[in-house]
Amino acid sequence: MADTAVAAAAAPDPRSRCGRRSDGGLATLGFLGDFARGHALFSVYRLGPDQTRYPNGPCEYLIDCDDGVGPHEVCRFDGADFAPRWHGTWNGDPWCPWLMKRAKELIAE
Repeated sequence: MADTAVAAAAAPDPRSRCGRRSDGGLATLGFLGDFARGHALFSVYRLGPDQTRYPNGPCEYLIDCDDGVGPHEVCRFDGADFAPRWHGTWNGDPWCPWLMKRAKELIAE
């Protein structure tokens, strides 16, 4: 039992293990913080302004989820209206309001 507790305490940070966000960027670049729910670790990143249009758009944010198989995108949203664009099966998930609340808290810090 004690060996299990020591192994859990020494478990590496998932960002250092994978080293990448779901979009391929470095996991340390733009990292604002993370939070967990159950076995899933959610990370929030500031991606910077949308430079695909002129003038540049508002700052964009990314929420990734790592549930043990590597990071995958949950949603993206911009800092102007905070309207999330949910990825795949996250669209309509009951956790969505909770995720946005936690992400906004990290951004406000």
